[in-house]
Amino acid sequence: MDFARVLVLVSDFFDEIEERFAVIGALGLAAQGHSRATFDVDIVTTGEVQAKLIEYLESMGYRTEHRSSGYSNHAHSDRELGRLDVVYLRGETSRAILEGATVQQGPDGVAIPVPRPEHLAALKIFAIKNNPQRELQDLEDVRQILRFPGVDKNEIEGYFKRYGLEALLDRLE
Repeated sequence: MDFARVLVLVSDFFDEIEERFAVIGALGLAAQGHSRATFDVDIVTTGEVQAKLIEYLESMGYRTEHRSSGYSNHAHSDRELGRLDVVYLRGETSRAILEGATVQQGPDGVAIPVPRPEHLAALKIFAIKNNPQRELQDLEDVRQILRFPGVDKNEIEGYFKRYGLEALLDRLE
């Protein structure tokens, strides 16, 4: 998969409509200093752009495999364009995550907006709450985020408590 090509394609769309997005998942973590294997691009944006984004992706040859109010995933027949997963946020959560994103260097030097490490952790914790099968991988990602210099560990612990997953905190130590 050509991650840089997909990221430019996505960035061009968001530049055109003057909306924000951020790169999450393994590429977001890599931009913050934690690398692991991945086979897709994960992004987060506002729910208000969902219809336009899906229309754009389908015009670029992506097939929408799943769509709900909070999530969509897309696959392209060209292996270089691969898979793209989108998380749609609304309200204060959307504003906080997208406005807090900073531009980092992504694959092949492509500039990408990436949420604060604490917000990356919050998204991982929320994913575990919604799908416990994600626990093994996502909890390891949170463990790595907690090791980032300057990360606010109390904020991340607060996300575990907010989502009723305090028991998982013990597994991080």
